[in-house]
Amino acid sequence: MTNNGVVFKYCTCSDGRPGRRRNRTCPRLSHRAHGRWQFDCRMPDPTGRSRQVRRGGFLTKTAACRARDDLLAQTPELRAGTSWTLQNWLHHWISTRTSIRPTTRRSYESHIQLYLAPVLGHHRLGQVTARQLTAAFAELAQHTNRYGQPLAGTTLHRVRATLRAAFNFAIREGLVTDNPARRIELPPARRPHAVVWTDARVQHWHRTQERDAVSVWTVDQLAVFLQRAQRDRLHALFHLVALRGLRRGEAVGLRWCDVDLDARQVMITQSTTESGSEIVTGPPKSAASRRTVAIDKHTVAVLRAHAERQRFERRAAGLGWTDTGYVFTRIDGRQLRPSTVTYRFRKLWKDVGLPPVRLHDLRHGAASLAHCAGADLKTIQDQLGHASIVLTADTYTSVLPPAQHDAAAATAVLVLDAARRLRGDVKTANRRRRARTNARNRRLRESEKPQVTGSQQPTGPRATRRKKRATSEHALSA
Repeated sequence: MTNNGVVFKYCTCSDGRPGRRRNRTCPRLSHRAHGRWQFDCRMPDPTGRSRQVRRGGFLTKTAACRARDDLLAQTPELRAGTSWTLQNWLHHWISTRTSIRPTTRRSYESHIQLYLAPVLGHHRLGQVTARQLTAAFAELAQHTNRYGQPLAGTTLHRVRATLRAAFNFAIREGLVTDNPARRIELPPARRPHAVVWTDARVQHWHRTQERDAVSVWTVDQLAVFLQRAQRDRLHALFHLVALRGLRRGEAVGLRWCDVDLDARQVMITQSTTESGSEIVTGPPKSAASRRTVAIDKHTVAVLRAHAERQRFERRAAGLGWTDTGYVFTRIDGRQLRPSTVTYRFRKLWKDVGLPPVRLHDLRHGAASLAHCAGADLKTIQDQLGHASIVLTADTYTSVLPPAQHDAAAATAVLVLDAARRLRGDVKTANRRRRARTNARNRRLRESEKPQVTGSQQPTGPRATRRKKRATSEHALSA
């Protein structure tokens, strides 16, 4: 094979065996209208290794030679892009990423393995079009998850984000010139809004076992949970998450050196996650997540009691104690697994008999409690460590029933006061209208009385008294 490769004719006729073709051994290849033309050449891939590139299906030898020459005339990077399938590129891309969190890497790998590679992996990297991607995602929308339900819109959006990131990296490497994943149109994925476990919703859940994606407890339900969880060794963790809205990884990764009980504040400087069986501790989720959270006097007392419990466990463990410096640990001092916290929380609320919520839903509840207590959205945003106040307002703040009742009462008072003022204005207007009408009628009656002459003036005691009264009024007016 030369540097320019070879061009040859092949045939797709079957040789009589299932799945086998004659290829270049067909006796009819000499016929001009029989068979197709194909070229075969070698070129380097993005890692520098030489790979075989084969293209076929051309009607004439001239067309095959032209396609080969066009391919060889491209830059080495673009040629490498045409030599790799999308599946090969995705695996190469994820293996070279070094600046992503372990949980993000695991999410990318899951998207590639479950969705992208089976549906799109056979396409050439440099030849993928937006139309092909749209058709592939329409097919993915028909897939089901592990619960037998269709894939959620948020899942499709995350898979597209993974594919878009892989194509962006290919553009930076010069392998492709366009990102077709940007033009995929998907149904809008709306963030679930937290709803409160009111009595009606609790009864509906008992009957049907149906619940919303994000649910928060009322103040009374949360108080019941924290009271029943006082004897649990992770009570202080649940208390901190429920009242101040820490993420699970932030609470598990909290160290005593980041807690100042005298100043009543907790500094979030790291987060603990799990990647498979490995516990990974790293920086917080975002720059805004690195923050200082104020705590109240009762929370300080809860943390002091937890510190005393930990000192007792340390004395009981003796030489078996591992000093890790974390606030929340195992009974022997070793680092706590985040999944253990989730499992323990689920067991506690089930034992108490409360409606189901996730551990992360306590974070939503903390935002709602702060909002109902009078905190403004900017303060809640800083408390939760959000980069955008829109996320805080739209997703994390739910209105609890007491606040709803107060708002309803205030609204009714406004309307009722306006109605009273309106009724008072109407009564005054009616009173004035009746007075004007009576005066007009009085004038009409007086004008209709007959004129009395001097000879016809009335006589008698009553007429005399009336005359004296008129004379006295005239004197007073004068």
